[in-house]
Amino acid sequence: MKVYISADIEGITGTTSWSETELNAPDNEFFRKQMTKEVEAAIEGAILGGATEILLKDAHDSARNLDISNLPVNCKVIRGWTYEPMCMVAGLDNSFNRAIFIGYHSKGGSARNPLAHTLCVFADVKINGEYASEFLINTYAAALHGVPVSFVSGDMGLTEEIQTLNANIVTFATKEGVGNATISVSPQLTLKETKRLVATSMKVEREALQVTLPERFVVEIIYRDHTRAYRNSFYPNATFKAHNTVEFVTDDFFEVLRLLQFLT
Repeated sequence: MKVYISADIEGITGTTSWSETELNAPDNEFFRKQMTKEVEAAIEGAILGGATEILLKDAHDSARNLDISNLPVNCKVIRGWTYEPMCMVAGLDNSFNRAIFIGYHSKGGSARNPLAHTLCVFADVKINGEYASEFLINTYAAALHGVPVSFVSGDMGLTEEIQTLNANIVTFATKEGVGNATISVSPQLTLKETKRLVATSMKVEREALQVTLPERFVVEIIYRDHTRAYRNSFYPNATFKAHNTVEFVTDDFFEVLRLLQFLT
């Protein structure tokens, strides 16, 4: 059984400030270690649940955050960015049984995590009129290959969003955002529950976890800077919407991923 794991940091237990998420920043070391521990707990849970092969994507910022020294021999890791449209789930294809997302976070435009964003900090993304999270974008990307997401850890705002999309996806809330603060569970509780719940999620039937792709995608990228929006509106088949938005319409989600690769 092949399992894909994508790991971010803004939904890792305790992260509250951007300085805690930036490679080589003084505040970053503890949270890189905690990110590694949460990923290792997910790997242990996946193996307990029957995984025989794992591909791990370090999917935050530099994509060089994880300490890979203790990865098991049946786990490969992608560090750095391939620059393909699959982005945070690069390397995922239809050979995988399921995907797991660790340390994910609330979408841009949300007040549920002081680190909430979608792909970048200079724009928000809407799909079919709703603010879109990286979870949603990457879940749709996995669905292109028929691969369901079985487990996600991250902030409470995200876990609540996931339940409205598919309540069969197993989740664990590491923290809750309040203004510019977070209320986090014990890091040790996160490790214990991640291992247990990932193992549980491996037993959920694939069909119950599947998410259906919409037939049509109306994508809006809402920039902080209207001049960036105007410039990027010259992307093929995109249009400029006053005062700071680029709109793109397609029935192919891979074209959405391609758009986001170049415009965010």
